[in-house]
Amino acid sequence: MSINDVSIVIMAKNAEETIIECLDALENFTEVILYLNNSSDATEKYALNYVNVKIIKGDFLGFGATKNRAASYSKNDWILSLDSDEILNESLVGEIEIIDLKKIHRLYQLKRDNYFLGHQTQSQDIIVRMYNKSYTTFNDNKVHEKIIIPQGSEVVRLKHSLKHLNIIDINQTLTKIIKYTDLAAQDKKTCFFSVVIAKSLFGFFKTYIIQGNFLKGWVGFALAINSANKRYYKYIKQFINCQKDKK
Repeated sequence: MSINDVSIVIMAKNAEETIIECLDALENFTEVILYLNNSSDATEKYALNYVNVKIIKGDFLGFGATKNRAASYSKNDWILSLDSDEILNESLVGEIEIIDLKKIHRLYQLKRDNYFLGHQTQSQDIIVRMYNKSYTTFNDNKVHEKIIIPQGSEVVRLKHSLKHLNIIDINQTLTKIIKYTDLAAQDKKTCFFSVVIAKSLFGFFKTYIIQGNFLKGWVGFALAINSANKRYYKYIKQFINCQKDKK
């Protein structure tokens, strides 16, 4: 088995700013599934230039369910799930090329280097992104989805990392906050305003102090404010849901 037995699966909407760099890094893979949900910019136009990319159009069902839907279109059982703002480096591709794909109970973790306005931050995620779809899937979380790790699985961490262009324009912080906090607050309630305050303050403290982003100057401070805002709007929306139920 080889890298030709691994399908890349990407879910995207209006990703014209990063999709070229993302797809350029995937030329060694014979199948890239690009699932577009209501995309209205040039993402599809750019993707049509890649012979290994198969474009699928469909609805957004929540992050977990949509990623499972996208994976269902792949010809291979082995899936490497990427976001449209994530870029594999050559060393990571080379590492994937020599993986023994006969062991379907293995799940593979990738290291993700996060970037904010073009600057690498102090935070690095370790996330399971490569799996065999006949063995497991993503959970059905509407946001913060994860690949289910069945009992008895072997989780292997790859050595090399991918690049995550999380925020490339400051306006993205606003649009992402609206989208993600709407999903995170849907059908959920927080009935104590003290929770809203505590979660917001901790978001800033964790990002700026614990993760060490104070070393990044103004970029680190802006990143910490963004983290606090995400938590504030998530929990204030949940608090408002609670207040509505009291009326």
